[in-house]
Amino acid sequence: MRPPTVLRGFCLWLGALAASHGAVRAATIDVPAGSDLQAAIAAASPGDVLHLAAGDYPGNLIIDKPLTLQGPADRSAQILGERTGRTVWIQAEDVVLRHLTVRHSGLSLPDMDAGVFLDKTATRAHIVENNIIDNSVGVYLWGVQDALVEHNRIIGNTGLRVNERGNGVTVWNAPGSKVVDNEISEGRDGIYSNNSSKNLFARNVFRDVRYSVHYMYTNNSEVSDNISLGNEIGFAIMFSRHIKVTNNIATQSKFQGLMLNATDYSTISGNVMVGAEKCVFIYNSNFNILADNLFQDCEIGVHYTGSEGNEISGNAFVQNQNQVKYVGTRYIEWSKDGRGNYWSDLSAFDLDGDGIADTAYRPNGIIDQVVWRAPNARLLLNSPAVTIVRWAQSQFPAILPGGVIDSAPLMAIPDTPTRKKFETLQ
Repeated sequence: MRPPTVLRGFCLWLGALAASHGAVRAATIDVPAGSDLQAAIAAASPGDVLHLAAGDYPGNLIIDKPLTLQGPADRSAQILGERTGRTVWIQAEDVVLRHLTVRHSGLSLPDMDAGVFLDKTATRAHIVENNIIDNSVGVYLWGVQDALVEHNRIIGNTGLRVNERGNGVTVWNAPGSKVVDNEISEGRDGIYSNNSSKNLFARNVFRDVRYSVHYMYTNNSEVSDNISLGNEIGFAIMFSRHIKVTNNIATQSKFQGLMLNATDYSTISGNVMVGAEKCVFIYNSNFNILADNLFQDCEIGVHYTGSEGNEISGNAFVQNQNQVKYVGTRYIEWSKDGRGNYWSDLSAFDLDGDGIADTAYRPNGIIDQVVWRAPNARLLLNSPAVTIVRWAQSQFPAILPGGVIDSAPLMAIPDTPTRKKFETLQ
């Protein structure tokens, strides 16, 4: 019997020999325009690079071995689907698609048609620097682990109504996968994630979609440094836990810049939400931290209902028509450790110069509730009668109807990197 050290050395030698043999077999294969790309895939060995010349190639491909498909840097190699099914269906691990244009998938949402479909076996797929245009779903991550979708331009089918389109990227149960640095437009949702975990969606730009990022039952994940421009909702985080939503920007959202619906134990910080019906809607969401966000130029800064145990401090509420709409009768404190939020409509002094106003801020008085129920009452806001009611509430807080209290309002807008980034977009 061989000594253990000799046996171990022999096994290492065999492994090195196999690795070197694989490296020798891997090759770069030039594929002329118009070739049968499926036949080229079948003839290639695992690890080969298929270099596609500029031109068109028939789609509805199945990639069932580790390969790299790469086109010219200008993405002039086009893979054209048959308008049914999936233009590129990846079934093997370690597949790379780079510098390609992928078009014309089928348009059946129930059949999961997509420009690029990553199957459960497509572990570590890398979809990088492609144009993925005029498909149903752009890239579909279906049960795959550790996929990376980065630096792509993904444009949906503009011939369909929004609700008939697929998402730019759909993520289903794809733990460890990342969607970063993409430009996504003209889809249903930019990124839709369902029943997943440990994902990163970062530095993407979204235009002309319904929701930029739509989370459903996705936990322990991060949404950071994304930009949503003129979409219906910027970031919808729903039925999810332990999410980091940091340093995102949403401007001119039709409905909400940020929605938290049944979102718990999450951190929402450093975001900029500007110009929406509601900068942020918080509904049945508990034990979250909302800190250092900017909510500006919305009809309602924060609509808050059915939520408990949230820490809200360091935020700036600037020039919203109604800073807070609180639906409830309890008193809730929006400051932490002696630091509250900035309110642009607060008239207060700071006699000791510590940056904290000398009087508390109470956004939800009797008049506010009247205006919520009868919006036409806005016409009376500057009347003497309303002024007297507001004065009476300030002198006799016991007559207030409950609501938000900020006991340590800030005298200046907190300065954050995302706010500076937002200013450069203007």
